[in-house]
Amino acid sequence: MADYHFVYKDVEGASTQWDDIQRKLGNLPPKPAPFKPPAFTPSQDEDSKSKDKTWIDEKTEEELEELEDDPDLDDDRFLEEYRKKRLAEMREAGRISKFGSVIPISGADFVREVSQASPDVWVVVFLYKEGIPECGLLLRCLEELASRYPATKFVKIISTDCIPNYPDRNLPTLLVYNNSAVKGTYVGLHHFGRRCTPEGVALALCQSDPVLNDGQGGSDHPSQKAVIEGVRKRFLEKVVVEHEDDDEDGYSSD
Repeated sequence: MADYHFVYKDVEGASTQWDDIQRKLGNLPPKPAPFKPPAFTPSQDEDSKSKDKTWIDEKTEEELEELEDDPDLDDDRFLEEYRKKRLAEMREAGRISKFGSVIPISGADFVREVSQASPDVWVVVFLYKEGIPECGLLLRCLEELASRYPATKFVKIISTDCIPNYPDRNLPTLLVYNNSAVKGTYVGLHHFGRRCTPEGVALALCQSDPVLNDGQGGSDHPSQKAVIEGVRKRFLEKVVVEHEDDDEDGYSSD
């Protein structure tokens, strides 16, 4: 006759007297806590949220654009003005974040990245070739300027990819574009002073137009005078720091 072993299963979490005795004796593990499902919390209806500054701050740029015809905002001048302000800030931040470095491009990219760039963006095109020391020196200056003036677009392209048979003796070369037109051409390093520093390059670029833009002035472009004054201020600050470092090195050597 087969030996059948009957196991009785009670309601989950319940326990028999026999199980309780066995647990006290250490023959069974502790009784598991009964399962309790998490409390149900209904999701808040978007339309039921109070419409205030926090509500506006949570919106994406696309959502803020869609709220242009919201009847509730039409009746609330403060919220509508705040929506416009937030939208302008997000658009400006998005425009500035496009740049900030020297972007490598190919000949096939030139029209899209340079000629068809937005009319309110200045584009500095760096023609170069690897292995030419002067190109490396100017590139380091441009990389610093690109990070300092993220609203100005800096691109680099191998010279012969941009202009077939362009002579190496003309390198490095900078071309400045705005609104699909060439606004400046700089062949060689002599345009940028005796030492070719970022400040020297910046001053040369802004002699006729306010090419450089740090994007901190909102949608208005800085004047040529303001840009040049800013460049000169940074140049003087750098000279002072270098002079102080030289003095410290002199004292330490005594």
